[in-house]
Amino acid sequence: MVSIDNLTVAFGGFTLLDNISFVLNRNERVALTGKNGAGKSTLLKIMAGLQQPTSGNISFPKEVSIGYLPQQMKLSDGRTVREEASLAFEHLQRMEKELERLHREMAERTDYESDAYRQVIERATDLQELLQMSGIHNFEAEVEKTLMGLGFARADLERPTREFSGGWRMRIELAKILLQAPDVLLLDEPTNHLDIESIQWLENFLATHANAVMLVSHDRAFLDAVTTRTVEIMLGDIHDYRVSYSKYVELRKERREQQLRAYENQQKQIKDTEDFIERFRYKATKSNQVQSRIKQLEKLDRIEVDEVDNSRLNLRFPPAPRSGSYPVIMEEVEKRYGNHLVFSNVTLTIERGEKIAFVGKNGEGKSTLVKCIMQEIVHGGRLELGHNVKIGYFAQNQAQLLEEEMTVFETIDYVAVGDIRTKIRDILGAFMFGGEASEKKVKVLSGGERSRLAMIRLLLEPVNLLILDEPTNHLDLASKDVLKKAIREFDGTAIIVSHDRDFLDGLVDKVYEFGGGKVREHIGGIYDFLSKKKMETLQQLELSVSPTARREEKREDPSENKLSYQEQKEQNRQQRRLEKQVEEAEKKVASLEEKLKAMEVQLSTPEGASDMDLLQKYLEVKARLDQAMNNWERATTELETFYK
Repeated sequence: MVSIDNLTVAFGGFTLLDNISFVLNRNERVALTGKNGAGKSTLLKIMAGLQQPTSGNISFPKEVSIGYLPQQMKLSDGRTVREEASLAFEHLQRMEKELERLHREMAERTDYESDAYRQVIERATDLQELLQMSGIHNFEAEVEKTLMGLGFARADLERPTREFSGGWRMRIELAKILLQAPDVLLLDEPTNHLDIESIQWLENFLATHANAVMLVSHDRAFLDAVTTRTVEIMLGDIHDYRVSYSKYVELRKERREQQLRAYENQQKQIKDTEDFIERFRYKATKSNQVQSRIKQLEKLDRIEVDEVDNSRLNLRFPPAPRSGSYPVIMEEVEKRYGNHLVFSNVTLTIERGEKIAFVGKNGEGKSTLVKCIMQEIVHGGRLELGHNVKIGYFAQNQAQLLEEEMTVFETIDYVAVGDIRTKIRDILGAFMFGGEASEKKVKVLSGGERSRLAMIRLLLEPVNLLILDEPTNHLDLASKDVLKKAIREFDGTAIIVSHDRDFLDGLVDKVYEFGGGKVREHIGGIYDFLSKKKMETLQQLELSVSPTARREEKREDPSENKLSYQEQKEQNRQQRRLEKQVEEAEKKVASLEEKLKAMEVQLSTPEGASDMDLLQKYLEVKARLDQAMNNWERATTELETFYK
């Protein structure tokens, strides 16, 4: 559907993307991955037609439509939620106005036999058919149904968009894309600012409605749930793997190990040949053999090992000044906005050195309670900070508050005071802004680079209470791991607001659950919390059935659960179909495993290890085996439901 051919993007003397080519096919769901600043967002903008490459081509059929969700949105504050979402049908409304104009023109003209009149009729007929197919007459109902499906109340539809948080604005943009039903979806960090319920909705939408998708995300679980192909950008080049993200990580590691073994074997062969040439170069009796070895070296196809981007974030928080034993104490804290109760009767004590998590969906009060601790908003009840508490705060929108015309160095130099100013270059280097990167303007930085720059502010002054509100938004997977390690080693207290289960795992020792106007304490890590809730993922926290609903389920008439003859017949048919799928999948897995074993025997020899075609076939068969195993597991799981 979309073809990228020899695409190059250069800024000044730096090449961001170097002669890359690939094709996005119909019904593919592709993860675009790579470090912050690698060029992911730039590539999506080029595919969306919002930016031009330095050279190369991008092509797609004329009838293909593209929907693009940017990392940072700029919505007009002059519209209501309904009006903003209705922009999805703006092109249809233009067509409707054109049709009305053509009808008036046909009524006024009298040159019925002319070519011009015939062309007007043909255009009006085409527009009439297009509008009937598009459902233009029910678009207002579609807008309302979609927005309410995404969690908006009917009363919200007439509210200005400026009254909503980033997460809710993202839902409006998603609603517009859903209503447009584009052939190709380009999504840049779609899960940032979304609560867990919204992420679950997006996963379902992409699985059931999307055609071709290319997305950037640093949420491992989301990528695995949605994508089946991974394109990695590294040092200006791309590496294409037709597998999910987790499988790609494994294959990339295996591929490099195979390359290294083959490279080392070839280097040994080259050295032995060069030693032979050097030893017998001047012996007449060996001249023919020497010349033969020289020709062998000239014809040798040299094995190359994929380059690896080893640049790495180096983050360590300064030693924390000692605070009192209890940095935060709350008793019956309450917050209301008019008649709306956010939370009430919040009573908790945070001890020095604790790492705790605030979890729950947007709008339940996580960021509001953080603002209470920061003493930014008025609240009811008692909230006290302990002795000598010094807070370091990273807000959700911190990266968006940076001055775009300043350089990276100026941004930090502007806020730094005292001796720390002599260490600015060192700090920037630790955050991968060394050398010329420190002179980049903020406006050209990627979302991840902006987040790293905003986080440097936390290092400018030693603190003993870190409050991080969604700190992993825009950070790549490697940087998230470094941040997690730095927080774990931080000797002060930390409050982390996050929906990222992988990030919280092994980091926090207490979880506070926000919901229904209450804040509930759970001792233990994030998996202990999920286990107590009898859940496997944080998504289920949002989607769990309420106690009232469970009571209603128990009241159902048992006779309603009895299957009719036709229903039983259909169920039996589905069961036989699944049994056949399991049997076929088992045969395919066995066949591919045999192939893989044979190839592994070949690759274990020096000749096989240097055969790059064989290596490529091995990786392809392994990917097919992984897919076959996934198919077998899915069919087996579905079949088990019939035996329960």
